[in-house]
Amino acid sequence: MSAFTGTGALTRLALRRDRLLLPLWALVVGGMVASGSRSLGALYDTPAERAALAASMTANSSMRSLYGPVLGDSTGALVAWRFTTFAAVLAAIMSMIIVVRHTREEEETGRQDMLSAARVGRRAPLTAALLTALLADAAVALIVTAGLSGEGPRGALALGLAVGGTGMVFAGLTAIVAQLTESARLARGLTAALLGLAFALRAAGDAGGSPAPTWASPIGWAQHARPFAGERWWVPLLMAAAVAAQGAVAFALSARRDVGMSFLPARPGPASGRIATAGGLAWRLQRGGLLGWTAGFLVAGVVFGGMVEGASDLVGDNEQARRIFERMGGQAGLQDAFLATMTGLFGMVAALFVVGSVLRLHGEETSQRAEPVLAGAVGRLRWAAGHLVVAFGGAVALMAAAAAGLTLAYGRDGGPILGAALAQLPAVWMLGGLAVLLHGVVPKAAPAAWGVAGLCLALGWIGPALDLPGAVLDVSPYGHLPKLPGAPVDPAPLLLLTGLAAALAAAGLAGLRRRDVAA
Repeated sequence: MSAFTGTGALTRLALRRDRLLLPLWALVVGGMVASGSRSLGALYDTPAERAALAASMTANSSMRSLYGPVLGDSTGALVAWRFTTFAAVLAAIMSMIIVVRHTREEEETGRQDMLSAARVGRRAPLTAALLTALLADAAVALIVTAGLSGEGPRGALALGLAVGGTGMVFAGLTAIVAQLTESARLARGLTAALLGLAFALRAAGDAGGSPAPTWASPIGWAQHARPFAGERWWVPLLMAAAVAAQGAVAFALSARRDVGMSFLPARPGPASGRIATAGGLAWRLQRGGLLGWTAGFLVAGVVFGGMVEGASDLVGDNEQARRIFERMGGQAGLQDAFLATMTGLFGMVAALFVVGSVLRLHGEETSQRAEPVLAGAVGRLRWAAGHLVVAFGGAVALMAAAAAGLTLAYGRDGGPILGAALAQLPAVWMLGGLAVLLHGVVPKAAPAAWGVAGLCLALGWIGPALDLPGAVLDVSPYGHLPKLPGAPVDPAPLLLLTGLAAALAAAGLAGLRRRDVAA
């Protein structure tokens, strides 16, 4: 039997399991870039306006660190400037989720043992996961290329390959990390940390005008492909070579370990003191992730806080751009609008932490680690409450850290910024409550909470820039929050979202109490 026997069957199984997740991600990521041509073309509809924007962004180091350099003044070049970095990040996240889901998560839940008992080669599971990620990234590249072909087929193809290629580079990186770690949670956490490092290297290089750090980042590679600005076709080939090398390393590591094992096993610890309680166990399991997220929010707050003074350079004298920017984040001044946009972005990202923290309950059940805990004198609600305290309370810590970073770099009164950050919590908690509901009532559908959080992130991130109708933006709970600082506060939406979050969580806990464990 070949080492790749069963790859086709496992790939079809993966595509069937992700038949909703993959099209949604591909349409969101690819559609975001493809729609940019219309929105930016409407905002900057003359060559003089586009040239002025390109010159302004080139001179603004803060904006270069956020979006990258402007390499041309055509509409296609502006689309590449505005969307390449964030589309590449989203493609990387998509690939990470796919590879972890079909490698380490399968082993952690024990499903891989059952599959391996059939005619399945040793390399088939990893190959199927990488092929699934390849198909998803290819779909993103195809949507980007087709959507921007009107701006120039060569540039559209280069941008599509750059975004899809970045996703595949992180798919290969995730495949390596999945061999090193013992849990799906840790695999996602380490890969996310590497993604953050890649973004930071690219931002530092672009802000300082030095190409060296950007070449150390796969996200920087996407920019170096230069879509619509003298395309470099060898950059996608560099990405393909990197993926091939990563795949070889991942396969070599996979061949040297048993199913379910890892090169970095978890360190066992004594069940004493606080760890002997359900809440102490939840804290012990999640404290590393919470501390890492908090540090990341603090650093990101400092970075974005340093951009506030240059916010006016982003729009210059373009009134249409000013209205769009204020729509994204506030009504009382451009700097308040920028701060509101940043706190809103932090709120949407915080939802990813909350959803992941809540779904740790799902992972504990499916890996059968919950049963020994619940077999003792620990009720289901007390067991779940420990993780929910970390999840919902951790969101407060994240937003406070972001506000502290913004205040530290901006150098102004931190009270309004802290209030703006904390005003995001009702929406964050609502998405967390939805995750609790899915886990408690329909545990097999619990991972769908990731899709809902991703959809809200996409709507908040690109919806205003694409001038989506208000009814579409209001699908997200973030669309009902006050745009602070600078806007009047209506407590009704905040109270309503908080109450809805509590109701969803209560319904989920009631379902958990009545159903079988690991149902």
